[in-house]
Amino acid sequence: MNQSLNVQGMTCGHCERTVINAVKQVDANAEVRVDLSTGKVEVQSDEPREALIKAIVDEGYAAS
Repeated sequence: MNQSLNVQGMTCGHCERTVINAVKQVDANAEVRVDLSTGKVEVQSDEPREALIKAIVDEGYAAS
């Protein structure tokens, strides 16, 4: 299932890797695409949206 998340506070490649790794902790097989300029994170995963958001928030980013 494709899920689109809005993540605030990402500014660099390190932020991008942190968000990707957070999602991969929830679903190791997830496909993750990050657009730093818009704050959009596209995730292909069957895991619940809330679990993905929680993982990103736990890394210090605002996500919805």
